[in-house]
Amino acid sequence: MAAPSTIRSSNPAVILSGKTIPQSSYSPNPATRAKLVSVPLVVRPSPIHSVGVYTTTPIRRGRRVVEYAGERITPEEADRRYEGISRTYLYGLEDGKTVIDGHGLGAYLNHSCDPNCEVDEIKGRVWLFALRNINAGEELVWDYNLYDDEEPAPCHCGSRKCRGTMYSRDWMAKMRRREARKKQQAEMKAVKEEKKAAASPLKPAA
Repeated sequence: MAAPSTIRSSNPAVILSGKTIPQSSYSPNPATRAKLVSVPLVVRPSPIHSVGVYTTTPIRRGRRVVEYAGERITPEEADRRYEGISRTYLYGLEDGKTVIDGHGLGAYLNHSCDPNCEVDEIKGRVWLFALRNINAGEELVWDYNLYDDEEPAPCHCGSRKCRGTMYSRDWMAKMRRREARKKQQAEMKAVKEEKKAAASPLKPAA
Protein backbone atom coordinates (compact mmCIF):
# COMPACT_ATOMS: atom_id res chain seq x y z
CA MET A 1 0.00 0.00 0.00
CA ALA A 2 1.61 3.23 -0.62
CA ALA A 3 2.76 8.34 -4.29
CA PRO A 4 2.34 7.80 -7.88
CA SER A 5 3.85 4.29 -8.03
CA THR A 6 4.40 2.29 -4.87
CA ILE A 7 5.27 3.25 -1.32
CA ARG A 8 6.23 2.16 2.12
CA SER A 9 7.89 5.20 3.54
CA SER A 10 9.83 6.38 6.51
CA ASN A 11 7.59 9.35 6.04
CA PRO A 12 3.92 9.02 5.22
CA ALA A 13 3.02 8.90 1.59
CA VAL A 14 0.18 10.32 -0.41
CA ILE A 15 -1.03 8.82 -3.67
CA LEU A 16 0.32 5.44 -2.51
CA SER A 17 0.25 2.17 -4.39
CA GLY A 18 1.23 -1.47 -4.21
CA LYS A 19 1.46 -3.09 -0.78
CA THR A 20 3.47 -0.49 1.03
CA ILE A 21 2.54 1.40 4.16
CA PRO A 22 4.52 4.62 4.63
CA GLN A 23 5.35 5.77 8.14
CA SER A 24 6.76 8.86 9.82
CA SER A 25 10.36 8.63 10.97
CA TYR A 26 11.17 12.09 12.24
CA SER A 27 9.69 15.17 13.86
CA PRO A 28 10.17 18.82 12.99
CA ASN A 29 11.69 21.09 15.61
CA PRO A 30 9.50 22.02 18.61
CA ALA A 31 8.59 25.41 17.16
CA THR A 32 6.80 23.54 14.39
CA ARG A 33 4.20 22.28 16.81
CA ALA A 34 3.08 25.60 18.17
CA LYS A 35 1.36 27.47 15.34
CA LEU A 36 -1.71 25.41 14.51
CA VAL A 37 -3.48 27.83 12.19
CA SER A 38 -5.46 26.87 9.08
CA VAL A 39 -4.00 27.70 5.67
CA PRO A 40 -6.05 28.35 2.46
CA LEU A 41 -5.10 25.66 -0.06
CA VAL A 42 -6.23 24.66 -3.54
CA VAL A 43 -5.79 21.57 -5.74
CA ARG A 44 -4.75 22.12 -9.36
CA PRO A 45 -2.62 20.43 -12.07
CA SER A 46 1.00 19.79 -11.08
CA PRO A 47 4.12 19.47 -13.26
CA ILE A 48 5.33 16.80 -10.84
CA HIS A 49 2.40 14.39 -11.05
CA SER A 50 -1.25 14.74 -11.98
CA VAL A 51 -2.57 17.29 -9.48
CA GLY A 52 -0.98 18.89 -6.45
CA VAL A 53 -1.80 21.13 -3.50
CA TYR A 54 -0.94 24.84 -3.69
CA THR A 55 -1.08 27.61 -1.12
CA THR A 56 -2.92 30.82 -2.00
CA THR A 57 -1.15 32.79 0.72
CA PRO A 58 2.42 32.95 2.08
CA ILE A 59 3.23 30.38 4.77
CA ARG A 60 5.85 30.96 7.45
CA ARG A 61 8.42 28.32 8.32
CA GLY A 62 7.19 26.02 11.09
CA ARG A 63 3.48 26.69 10.49
CA ARG A 64 1.03 23.83 10.37
CA VAL A 65 -0.28 23.47 6.83
CA VAL A 66 -2.75 20.59 6.65
CA GLU A 67 -3.71 17.36 8.40
CA TYR A 68 -3.33 13.97 6.75
CA ALA A 69 -6.82 12.83 7.66
CA GLY A 70 -8.90 9.77 6.90
CA GLU A 71 -10.45 6.57 8.19
CA ARG A 72 -8.30 4.58 10.65
CA ILE A 73 -7.92 0.93 9.65
CA THR A 74 -5.54 -1.95 10.37
CA PRO A 75 -2.69 -2.90 8.02
CA GLU A 76 -4.52 -6.16 7.34
CA GLU A 77 -7.68 -4.30 6.35
CA ALA A 78 -5.61 -1.97 4.15
CA ASP A 79 -4.13 -5.01 2.36
CA ARG A 80 -7.58 -6.55 1.93
CA ARG A 81 -9.24 -3.33 0.85
CA TYR A 82 -6.66 -2.43 -1.79
CA GLU A 83 -5.64 -5.84 -3.08
CA GLY A 84 -4.78 -5.41 -6.75
CA ILE A 85 -5.39 -1.66 -6.70
CA SER A 86 -2.43 0.30 -8.01
CA ARG A 87 -3.08 3.61 -6.27
CA THR A 88 -4.14 4.33 -2.71
CA TYR A 89 -3.80 7.10 -0.12
CA LEU A 90 -2.50 5.17 2.88
CA TYR A 91 -0.36 6.36 5.78
CA GLY A 92 0.93 4.14 8.59
CA LEU A 93 1.06 5.56 12.10
CA GLU A 94 4.09 5.12 14.33
CA ASP A 95 2.34 2.44 16.42
CA GLY A 96 2.61 0.05 13.47
CA LYS A 97 -0.99 -1.04 14.06
CA THR A 98 -2.96 1.78 12.44
CA VAL A 99 -3.22 2.98 8.86
CA ILE A 100 -4.92 6.18 7.72
CA ASP A 101 -6.92 5.69 4.53
CA GLY A 102 -6.36 9.28 3.49
CA HIS A 103 -8.84 11.72 2.02
CA GLY A 104 -8.89 15.48 1.63
CA LEU A 105 -6.07 17.87 0.79
CA GLY A 106 -3.44 16.15 2.92
CA ALA A 107 -3.52 13.11 0.66
CA TYR A 108 -2.82 15.13 -2.49
CA LEU A 109 0.60 16.56 -1.65
CA ASN A 110 3.19 15.34 -4.14
CA HIS A 111 6.70 14.07 -3.45
CA SER A 112 9.83 16.15 -3.98
CA CYS A 113 13.49 15.50 -3.19
CA ASP A 114 13.67 19.19 -2.24
CA PRO A 115 10.56 19.50 -0.04
CA ASN A 116 9.05 22.62 1.47
CA CYS A 117 6.98 20.62 3.96
CA GLU A 118 7.61 17.83 6.46
CA VAL A 119 5.38 15.50 8.41
CA ASP A 120 4.89 15.01 12.14
CA GLU A 121 2.64 12.74 14.15
CA ILE A 122 1.24 14.44 17.25
CA LYS A 123 -0.97 12.49 19.65
CA GLY A 124 -2.08 10.12 16.92
CA ARG A 125 -2.83 12.84 14.37
CA VAL A 126 -0.65 13.44 11.32
CA TRP A 127 0.22 16.97 10.25
CA LEU A 128 2.25 18.55 7.48
CA PHE A 129 4.33 21.58 8.47
CA ALA A 130 6.26 24.18 6.48
CA LEU A 131 10.00 23.44 6.40
CA ARG A 132 10.75 26.97 5.17
CA ASN A 133 8.95 30.15 4.23
CA ILE A 134 6.65 29.32 1.30
CA ASN A 135 5.43 31.88 -1.20
CA ALA A 136 1.81 32.23 -2.31
CA GLY A 137 1.20 30.10 -5.40
CA GLU A 138 3.87 27.48 -4.56
CA GLU A 139 3.06 23.80 -4.72
CA LEU A 140 3.34 22.08 -1.33
CA VAL A 141 5.57 19.00 -1.44
CA TRP A 142 7.35 16.65 0.95
CA ASP A 143 9.88 13.85 0.70
CA TYR A 144 8.09 10.47 0.81
CA ASN A 145 11.29 8.57 1.68
CA LEU A 146 9.70 5.30 0.57
CA TYR A 147 10.94 1.96 1.83
CA ASP A 148 10.11 -1.74 2.08
CA ASP A 149 9.26 -2.35 -1.55
CA GLU A 150 11.05 -3.25 -4.76
CA GLU A 151 8.64 -1.89 -7.36
CA PRO A 152 9.91 1.09 -9.40
CA ALA A 153 9.11 4.46 -7.84
CA PRO A 154 10.74 7.05 -10.14
CA CYS A 155 10.78 10.66 -9.04
CA HIS A 156 9.75 13.46 -11.42
CA CYS A 157 10.15 16.40 -9.04
CA GLY A 158 12.67 18.11 -11.33
CA SER A 159 14.62 19.68 -8.47
CA ARG A 160 18.42 20.04 -8.51
CA LYS A 161 18.49 17.66 -5.54
CA CYS A 162 16.43 14.98 -7.30
CA ARG A 163 17.80 11.51 -6.56
CA GLY A 164 15.71 9.92 -9.30
CA THR A 165 13.54 7.86 -6.97
CA MET A 166 10.98 8.39 -4.22
CA TYR A 167 12.70 5.70 -2.13
CA SER A 168 14.87 6.87 0.75
CA ARG A 169 18.65 6.85 0.46
CA ASP A 170 18.82 4.32 3.31
CA TRP A 171 16.41 1.97 1.54
CA MET A 172 18.25 2.29 -1.77
CA ALA A 173 21.55 1.49 0.00
CA LYS A 174 19.91 -1.54 1.58
CA MET A 175 18.64 -2.69 -1.83
CA ARG A 176 22.12 -2.30 -3.33
CA ARG A 177 23.58 -4.43 -0.53
CA ARG A 178 20.87 -7.03 -1.08
CA GLU A 179 21.58 -7.17 -4.81
CA ALA A 180 25.31 -7.47 -4.12
CA ARG A 181 24.67 -10.44 -1.80
CA LYS A 182 22.46 -12.11 -4.42
CA LYS A 183 25.16 -11.64 -7.05
CA GLN A 184 27.83 -13.02 -4.73
CA GLN A 185 25.68 -16.05 -3.85
CA ALA A 186 25.01 -16.73 -7.54
CA GLU A 187 28.72 -16.54 -8.32
CA MET A 188 29.59 -18.88 -5.45
CA LYS A 189 26.94 -21.35 -6.61
CA ALA A 190 28.33 -21.25 -10.16
CA VAL A 191 31.87 -21.91 -8.89
CA LYS A 192 30.67 -24.88 -6.80
CA GLU A 193 28.83 -26.35 -9.79
CA GLU A 194 31.93 -25.94 -11.96
CA LYS A 195 34.10 -27.68 -9.36
CA LYS A 196 31.54 -30.46 -8.99
CA ALA A 197 31.42 -30.97 -12.75
CA ALA A 198 35.21 -31.00 -13.01
CA ALA A 199 35.49 -33.59 -10.24
CA SER A 200 32.90 -35.94 -11.76
CA PRO A 201 34.47 -38.94 -13.61
CA LEU A 202 33.89 -38.98 -17.32
CA LYS A 203 31.50 -41.68 -18.52
CA PRO A 204 33.06 -44.08 -21.04
CA ALA A 205 31.81 -43.67 -24.56
CA ALA A 206 29.20 -46.22 -25.62
